[in-house]
Amino acid sequence: MPLWLFIFLAALSIISSLGVILQRHPVHSLLALVLTLIVIAVLFIGLGATTVGFLQMIVYAGAIMVLFLFVIWLLNLQSQPLEAGRLALKLIGALGSAALIAELLAFVLHLPAPLGHEHPVAPDYGSIGRLAQGLFSRYLIAFEITSILLLVGVIGGVALARRTAAGGAGGSM
Repeated sequence: MPLWLFIFLAALSIISSLGVILQRHPVHSLLALVLTLIVIAVLFIGLGATTVGFLQMIVYAGAIMVLFLFVIWLLNLQSQPLEAGRLALKLIGALGSAALIAELLAFVLHLPAPLGHEHPVAPDYGSIGRLAQGLFSRYLIAFEITSILLLVGVIGGVALARRTAAGGAGGSM
């Protein structure tokens, strides 16, 4: 991947991720997150990790974002107006962000220096077969628990939407 393309995609991912947190409307924020995940998938593909890139696009930008979109629509989330008395929350958020940046810098500054030689990589490293073998043998329990949690999340979202709709209809009569 040419350097100019990498820099462009990296800048686009940063701008779209800022769009996630700066948007006032939840659907617009979700669309910015989808753009961020797609750009990251393109970066993976451009850097030679084709399997990871396509999995990123299918699983995260596809399935998980559709799930988030349905939850937003089911709960009928609207953007809320800013209140004047939120200075304390903004201060806590700024302090938390500064702490996270300081932690990231501490990690980066304490990284060991590269040794100059690369470790040998198996020829099928990163292939679909190797990924499936690891996913359905070593990580099978975690994979199944994750799928159950997603199912519970969908059922919970539908239950909340039904209860909200039933409560709103009952209260207006």
